[in-house]
Amino acid sequence: MPNPNRGAVGFQSNEFEQEYERPSKSELKRQMDELQKLGAQLVAEARDRVKRVPMPEDVKDAILMCQTITNHEGRRRQLQFVGKKMRTLSEEEVAVIQRTIDSWKGASKAETAALHALERRRDKLLTDDTALTKLLEEHPELDVQQLRTLIRNARKEQAESKPPKAYRELFQILKDLAKKAKPAASDEADEAGDDEPADE
Repeated sequence: MPNPNRGAVGFQSNEFEQEYERPSKSELKRQMDELQKLGAQLVAEARDRVKRVPMPEDVKDAILMCQTITNHEGRRRQLQFVGKKMRTLSEEEVAVIQRTIDSWKGASKAETAALHALERRRDKLLTDDTALTKLLEEHPELDVQQLRTLIRNARKEQAESKPPKAYRELFQILKDLAKKAKPAASDEADEAGDDEPADE
C-alpha cells in the first residue's frame, strides 16, 4: 500500500537546485584569498600609484593606512582589514583594479628594458672610445671634457675596486638624455601626423 505521507514531508526539488547554484566553500575561500592577495599587492605599491587607482574611498584609505603601519602585528591586522574591504567590491571594481595593476607590470617591464639599454651604453663608453664619438654626434650639447673625465675616473674606479661614483654619474647623464629624448620623439610624431596630406 502506498505511503500517504510520502512526498508530503521533505524538500521541493527546486530547493536543492538553489542550494547547488551557490559557490562551494572552497570556491568562496579561493575568491577570498585572491582578493586578499590583490589587496596586499596594492599595499606593496607606491602611495601615489594607489591614490590613482579607481576604487571606493574607504578601500583606498584602508590600503594607504596599512602602508604607514610599521608594527608587524598591527600591519598584519590591517592587511586582514584590507582583505575584508576588498570583499565589499563588485566584480567590475575588482576587474578595474586588476587591469590597473597589469598595466603597471607592462610599464615596469618597459622601464626595466630601457634601464638595461642605458647600462649597456654606459659599459660601451668605458670599453669602446668610438661610443663617446657616437654619443657626441647624437648630443652635441654635451660637455666633452666632463664626459672624458667621468669615463677616465669610472675606468679607474673599476680597476682599483673603488666606489662607483663616476660610473653612477655617467649613468645619470645617459638617463637624463633619454628623458629629454622621449618628449621630443612624441612631438616629432605629432608633427609628422600634422604634415601628412589630407587626401591620398
